[in-house]
Amino acid sequence: MTTTYSGPARLTLADGACISGMASLSTNQRGGLDGWGGTFRPDEITTDLRDAVEGLQLELPYDRVGPVAITGMRKLLATQLLISLSGRGPAPF
Repeated sequence: MTTTYSGPARLTLADGACISGMASLSTNQRGGLDGWGGTFRPDEITTDLRDAVEGLQLELPYDRVGPVAITGMRKLLATQLLISLSGRGPAPF
């Protein structure tokens, strides 16, 4: 069974900076492996965000939080970035 979440989220960087945006997430339970991941589209792009690698957390409404790693970034438009995320531990949705 796959569970999904699509809506507002905040990405917290290792230094504590928070970046608001929209997340599209799903669980993936294939071959006995449980995991979750998806994409995050930040409202603003900062240098800290571009350099972020580890120590990240994704916060969803109602204080649901999950640790994540960035697995990729790509520009959508001149002012938009789409970040691929891989979650660790139980899905916060």
